[in-house]
Amino acid sequence: MAQSTGSGESDAEFILSLNAGSSSLKFSLYKAAREPDEIAVGQVESLGPNARFKARIGPQQVEDNLGSADHHVALQAILEQCETVLQGKAPACIGHRIAHGGVDYEGPQLLTPQVMEKLALLEPLAPLHQPHNLAAVRASVEAFPDALQIGCFDTAFHRSHPWVNDTFGLPLKYYDRGVRRYGFHGLSYEYITGTLARIDPELASGRVVIAHLGNGASMCGVLNGRSIASTMGFSALDGLPMGTRCGQLDPGVVLYLMDQEGLSAHELTKLLYNESGLKGLSDETNDMRTLEASQRPEAEMAIEYYTFRARRELGALAASLHGIDGVVFCGGIGENSATIRARICNGMDWMGITLDGRANMANEMSIGLGRTKVLVIPTDEERIIARAASRALDQLAATES
Repeated sequence: MAQSTGSGESDAEFILSLNAGSSSLKFSLYKAAREPDEIAVGQVESLGPNARFKARIGPQQVEDNLGSADHHVALQAILEQCETVLQGKAPACIGHRIAHGGVDYEGPQLLTPQVMEKLALLEPLAPLHQPHNLAAVRASVEAFPDALQIGCFDTAFHRSHPWVNDTFGLPLKYYDRGVRRYGFHGLSYEYITGTLARIDPELASGRVVIAHLGNGASMCGVLNGRSIASTMGFSALDGLPMGTRCGQLDPGVVLYLMDQEGLSAHELTKLLYNESGLKGLSDETNDMRTLEASQRPEAEMAIEYYTFRARRELGALAASLHGIDGVVFCGGIGENSATIRARICNGMDWMGITLDGRANMANEMSIGLGRTKVLVIPTDEERIIARAASRALDQLAATES
């Protein structure tokens, strides 16, 4: 455990939540409690030669140019900037978002060297995320060897899927080897279902489709708080088109690109993960705000495809749930774009989905008029991580007492 320096609140323990991507390291710092108290939040963005630090630390907004930075340098910058609230204390527990937990991990896990070895074997299943998630863990262990390191997995929420929603039409031996639908964005879905249970218990016990729409995008069908089906599958490529990822794709296209276009595995990975989705369709950008403001026909085509696929998946997930009682929008696009929400819900009156135009434009929480509730709830993946870290500290204290 971190020791007090005698300054500040001597009995306070701190929890650091880290969400590492290929080009960013997001963080939230909390005082440990049954419901962790956030005291700083921000990120180091554009990792590489021109990294920048942006955060709110206490009441202050802080920005700084870091120059060249990898995950190790980013973590050090975060801790240096947060020293005004840490006051000489190290975090007692560091919680990490990890994209893939495979079939073994259905909940938060202490990140021992043995667990880290297992997670490294899953890197091919989430190449844009897993290596960077694990790099942040290694940087944290190096900086704080005495702190608890807890992993929270985006796949864990979906381990309750029925078998038919987890399998592919391949020989069963591949399912047994781990070729199955895992689903992702589980930390976001866990936060939303927990919030629903608090603000609308009746809806939380029913049939809800949650749309996590950001640069990465997926939708999840939830029954009584448990994941039944997800648009993402074996990897984070499946389902909805995303900022730079293709979404659902006939596997015959991949075979064609290999055989007829001569693309290598490396070139296919770059195409499907980095050059497709909104960016590829618009031939411009993966930023939905820019596309909404653009007058180029390609921008409109990209938005139309994005919203069409969301409507299609909405109907499919409702079928998986045998009906629908509510829709929740979250994620950067889902929370902030009234236009995208309206376009997704347009023509869905047959499912009881009708938007209140005024409430939608005002970004209110409840934006539906029909029998199917439509809500906008900001997600908070870092808080889910902090809660898991807080429970780990409580368990450690109980074993030591």
